[in-house]
Amino acid sequence: MRRICLVLLIYLTTLPAFAKGERAGEFDYYVMALSWSANWCALEGDARKAPQCHAREDHGWILHGLWPQFHRGYPSFCQTAKRPPSRGMTANMADIMGSGGLAWHQWKKHGSCTNLSAEAYYGLSRRAYSTIIRPAVFRKLDRAVKLPASVVEEAFLKENPHLTPDSITITCRQGYIQEARICLSRNLAPVPCGRDVIKDCTLKDALFTPLR
Repeated sequence: MRRICLVLLIYLTTLPAFAKGERAGEFDYYVMALSWSANWCALEGDARKAPQCHAREDHGWILHGLWPQFHRGYPSFCQTAKRPPSRGMTANMADIMGSGGLAWHQWKKHGSCTNLSAEAYYGLSRRAYSTIIRPAVFRKLDRAVKLPASVVEEAFLKENPHLTPDSITITCRQGYIQEARICLSRNLAPVPCGRDVIKDCTLKDALFTPLR
């Protein structure tokens, strides 16, 4: 028994050390997630007293994040030599992301896997956000409604004819419309989503809340 333990110890100490997280820069495409702010606030933001949910704010579809993606699965929390963003850099993203805290988290979990500097990652995220027209019809709601999730996808496709049904998916959470997720190449051109991303919400009566 002692000999077995000794052999096992020698074997384990000779194994190569693996870094936590995948290698930065290795991914196939991006998923841009757009979250309807009022629904997020109803689900958890109000309970957190998140500044994003204050009545003075006017957030609609905010940028949840720009995520490097494999055709199956995704990298996260990658080892990178790039410097983390400054507080000012993250704060400057609050206009489209709702808060500097979300911008920081997105860099740490996803931006670190792009092999871009924090400044370049946020710049790319802002450009990706600007390539998509967010349907204005949802900003005109004056009360909560229930609607098929497919209606949300159709609204995005109508406003963005360069998108195709296989490059966008609508997600739901706890009965609410959650996000529109759009698949983009490294050059931010629409591409087909991978099989583990293109999972549309099938609810016929998903909740959609109006702006505060």
